[in-house]
Amino acid sequence: MFRVTLRDQKVGARIARNFGGDAVSEILVNVDTHRGPSFSLSNRLRRVLWGVAWVALFRWTPRPAHRWRAFVLRLFGAEVGRGSHVYPSVKIWAPWNVRIGEESGIGDGVNLYSMAPITVGDRVTISQGAHLCCGTHDISDWGAPLLAFPISIGNHAWIFAEAFLAPGVEIGEGAVVGARSVVTKSMPAWMVCVGNPCRPIKPRIMKERR
Repeated sequence: MFRVTLRDQKVGARIARNFGGDAVSEILVNVDTHRGPSFSLSNRLRRVLWGVAWVALFRWTPRPAHRWRAFVLRLFGAEVGRGSHVYPSVKIWAPWNVRIGEESGIGDGVNLYSMAPITVGDRVTISQGAHLCCGTHDISDWGAPLLAFPISIGNHAWIFAEAFLAPGVEIGEGAVVGARSVVTKSMPAWMVCVGNPCRPIKPRIMKERR
């Protein structure tokens, strides 16, 4: 997991290599949140444009218009796989930081707070009201600088309603996160995980394919 701050140029360089050259330039131009915005002007303007497009071209669209919403998201740099459904009330902070695989579903009221990359695999379900939060703050620093960590969800995983995923977590392939769970650590593959804090409680055993 990579920490995005201008105080650590080595970490910033690693992020740029892993997530693209714009990762550092668009994020965190200020390490004191009390003295000014954390993000560059170009990042803020880009998000204003996306906000207008979300209201005008995304939010009002009929529920079955999945291809149209995928098209709009791609215009703003998102990767959306074939057959994936992103519903109109989904909130996305920065589409250019979102990658969604094939045949996945992002349900009503989901919040993708994508200050860092959010990667969703194939055949993933993210149910209503789930919150994937990539941003946090260093509360031990007087300036409370913003930190951003990527979130990754493996193929065939299911995030149940109103679950919260903290910055930097990875959800393993086939894992299930129970409703209203608070995930602060990465969860293993093919396990049912519940609670606050979330923890694996039993294997997810699949039936044979028919």
